[in-house]
Amino acid sequence: MPQYRLNINGSPREVEVAAETPLLWVLRDTLELTGSKYGCGIGACGACTVHLNGVPTRSCMTPVSTVGRKQVTTIEGLDPKGRHPLQQAWMELDVPQCGYCQAGQIMSAAALLQENPRPTDADIDGAMAGNLCRCATYLRIRAGIHRAAEIAAQPAAKTSKKVGA
Repeated sequence: MPQYRLNINGSPREVEVAAETPLLWVLRDTLELTGSKYGCGIGACGACTVHLNGVPTRSCMTPVSTVGRKQVTTIEGLDPKGRHPLQQAWMELDVPQCGYCQAGQIMSAAALLQENPRPTDADIDGAMAGNLCRCATYLRIRAGIHRAAEIAAQPAAKTSKKVGA
Protein backbone atom coordinates (compact mmCIF):
# COMPACT_ATOMS: atom_id res chain seq x y z
CA MET A 1 0.00 0.00 0.00
CA PRO A 2 1.37 3.47 -0.83
CA GLN A 3 2.47 5.87 1.87
CA TYR A 4 1.55 9.56 1.75
CA ARG A 5 3.05 12.47 3.62
CA LEU A 6 0.32 15.05 4.18
CA ASN A 7 0.31 18.50 5.74
CA ILE A 8 -2.74 18.44 8.02
CA ASN A 9 -3.55 21.54 10.07
CA GLY A 10 0.07 22.66 9.88
CA SER A 11 1.59 19.34 10.93
CA PRO A 12 3.20 16.66 8.77
CA ARG A 13 1.32 13.36 8.95
CA GLU A 14 2.13 10.09 7.24
CA VAL A 15 -0.55 7.63 6.23
CA GLU A 16 -0.49 4.29 4.47
CA VAL A 17 -3.69 3.91 2.49
CA ALA A 18 -4.84 2.98 -1.00
CA ALA A 19 -4.36 5.75 -3.58
CA GLU A 20 -8.10 6.07 -4.27
CA THR A 21 -9.03 6.44 -0.58
CA PRO A 22 -11.05 9.66 -0.19
CA LEU A 23 -9.35 12.30 1.93
CA LEU A 24 -12.42 12.29 4.19
CA TRP A 25 -11.78 8.68 5.26
CA VAL A 26 -8.06 9.37 5.76
CA LEU A 27 -8.97 12.28 8.04
CA ARG A 28 -11.72 10.49 9.94
CA ASP A 29 -10.60 6.86 10.08
CA THR A 30 -6.83 7.02 9.85
CA LEU A 31 -6.04 10.32 11.56
CA GLU A 32 -9.12 10.41 13.85
CA LEU A 33 -10.04 13.98 12.86
CA THR A 34 -13.79 13.49 12.95
CA GLY A 35 -14.98 17.09 12.57
CA SER A 36 -15.54 16.74 8.82
CA LYS A 37 -18.66 14.68 8.26
CA TYR A 38 -19.81 12.18 5.66
CA GLY A 39 -23.04 13.44 4.18
CA CYS A 40 -23.69 12.24 0.65
CA GLY A 41 -20.46 10.79 -0.74
CA ILE A 42 -20.90 12.58 -4.07
CA GLY A 43 -19.71 16.09 -3.19
CA ALA A 44 -23.21 17.59 -3.25
CA CYS A 45 -23.92 18.44 0.40
CA GLY A 46 -20.71 20.07 1.68
CA ALA A 47 -20.62 18.34 5.09
CA CYS A 48 -17.12 17.06 4.30
CA THR A 49 -15.67 20.45 3.28
CA VAL A 50 -12.03 21.10 4.17
CA HIS A 51 -9.54 23.58 2.73
CA LEU A 52 -6.79 22.58 0.33
CA ASN A 53 -4.42 25.55 0.20
CA GLY A 54 -7.30 27.72 1.41
CA VAL A 55 -9.80 26.52 -1.21
CA PRO A 56 -12.97 24.81 0.06
CA THR A 57 -12.83 21.21 -1.18
CA ARG A 58 -15.16 18.24 -0.85
CA SER A 59 -12.99 15.70 0.93
CA CYS A 60 -15.37 12.82 0.14
CA MET A 61 -14.52 13.21 -3.56
CA THR A 62 -10.79 13.96 -3.23
CA PRO A 63 -8.53 10.90 -3.53
CA VAL A 64 -5.64 11.11 -1.09
CA SER A 65 -3.26 10.53 -3.99
CA THR A 66 -4.19 13.97 -5.44
CA VAL A 67 -3.47 15.97 -2.28
CA GLY A 68 0.32 16.01 -2.60
CA ARG A 69 1.97 18.84 -0.64
CA LYS A 70 -1.16 20.97 -0.37
CA GLN A 71 -1.99 22.35 3.06
CA VAL A 72 -5.09 20.56 4.36
CA THR A 73 -7.09 22.51 6.95
CA THR A 74 -9.96 20.84 8.74
CA ILE A 75 -12.44 22.33 11.21
CA GLU A 76 -10.08 21.16 13.96
CA GLY A 77 -7.31 23.28 12.46
CA LEU A 78 -9.33 26.43 11.79
CA ASP A 79 -8.63 27.54 15.36
CA PRO A 80 -8.10 24.73 17.85
CA LYS A 81 -9.09 27.03 20.73
CA GLY A 82 -12.37 28.02 19.09
CA ARG A 83 -11.45 31.68 18.69
CA HIS A 84 -11.92 32.04 14.94
CA PRO A 85 -14.53 34.75 14.31
CA LEU A 86 -16.86 32.18 12.73
CA GLN A 87 -16.59 29.87 15.72
CA GLN A 88 -17.28 32.83 18.03
CA ALA A 89 -20.26 33.98 15.96
CA TRP A 90 -21.70 30.46 15.73
CA MET A 91 -21.65 30.18 19.53
CA GLU A 92 -22.88 33.72 20.13
CA LEU A 93 -25.85 33.37 17.77
CA ASP A 94 -26.54 29.67 18.43
CA VAL A 95 -26.40 29.03 14.68
CA PRO A 96 -26.61 25.23 14.48
CA GLN A 97 -29.64 23.14 15.21
CA CYS A 98 -28.48 19.53 14.90
CA GLY A 99 -24.93 20.63 14.00
CA TYR A 100 -24.13 17.82 11.56
CA CYS A 101 -23.36 20.09 8.58
CA GLN A 102 -21.82 22.93 10.55
CA ALA A 103 -18.14 22.03 10.12
CA GLY A 104 -18.62 22.16 6.36
CA GLN A 105 -20.65 25.35 6.64
CA ILE A 106 -17.94 27.03 8.71
CA MET A 107 -15.14 25.90 6.39
CA SER A 108 -16.96 27.28 3.33
CA ALA A 109 -17.74 30.50 5.21
CA ALA A 110 -14.09 30.85 6.29
CA ALA A 111 -12.96 30.72 2.67
CA LEU A 112 -15.59 33.33 1.77
CA LEU A 113 -14.47 35.71 4.52
CA GLN A 114 -10.81 35.23 3.58
CA GLU A 115 -11.64 36.35 0.04
CA ASN A 116 -14.35 38.89 0.93
CA PRO A 117 -14.23 40.21 4.51
CA ARG A 118 -17.49 42.20 4.14
CA PRO A 119 -19.85 39.98 2.13
CA THR A 120 -23.39 40.97 1.19
CA ASP A 121 -26.33 38.61 1.56
CA ALA A 122 -25.98 37.78 -2.14
CA ASP A 123 -22.25 37.04 -1.70
CA ILE A 124 -23.02 34.73 1.21
CA ASP A 125 -25.86 32.97 -0.59
CA GLY A 126 -23.64 32.39 -3.62
CA ALA A 127 -20.66 31.12 -1.64
CA MET A 128 -22.77 28.87 0.57
CA ALA A 129 -25.07 27.48 -2.13
CA GLY A 130 -23.23 24.16 -2.21
CA ASN A 131 -23.63 23.50 1.51
CA LEU A 132 -26.87 21.85 2.52
CA CYS A 133 -28.41 22.06 5.97
CA ARG A 134 -31.05 19.46 6.69
CA CYS A 135 -32.40 21.63 9.53
CA ALA A 136 -32.67 24.65 7.17
CA THR A 137 -30.79 27.08 9.42
CA TYR A 138 -29.75 29.12 6.38
CA LEU A 139 -30.86 32.46 7.84
CA ARG A 140 -28.92 31.80 11.05
CA ILE A 141 -25.89 30.73 9.01
CA ARG A 142 -26.08 33.98 7.03
CA ALA A 143 -26.43 35.98 10.26
CA GLY A 144 -23.44 34.09 11.70
CA ILE A 145 -21.29 34.97 8.71
CA HIS A 146 -22.25 38.64 8.99
CA ARG A 147 -21.47 38.55 12.71
CA ALA A 148 -18.11 36.86 12.09
CA ALA A 149 -17.26 39.63 9.62
CA GLU A 150 -18.04 42.19 12.34
CA ILE A 151 -15.92 40.33 14.90
CA ALA A 152 -13.01 40.06 12.46
CA ALA A 153 -13.20 43.79 11.70
CA GLN A 154 -12.91 44.80 15.37
CA PRO A 155 -9.51 46.00 16.55
CA ALA A 156 -7.69 43.36 18.60
CA ALA A 157 -7.92 45.46 21.78
CA LYS A 158 -11.73 45.38 21.66
CA THR A 159 -12.00 41.64 21.02
CA SER A 160 -9.67 40.45 23.78
CA LYS A 161 -10.39 41.02 27.46
CA LYS A 162 -7.52 42.07 29.67
CA VAL A 163 -6.90 40.10 32.83
CA GLY A 164 -8.21 42.00 35.84
CA ALA A 165 -10.28 44.40 33.76
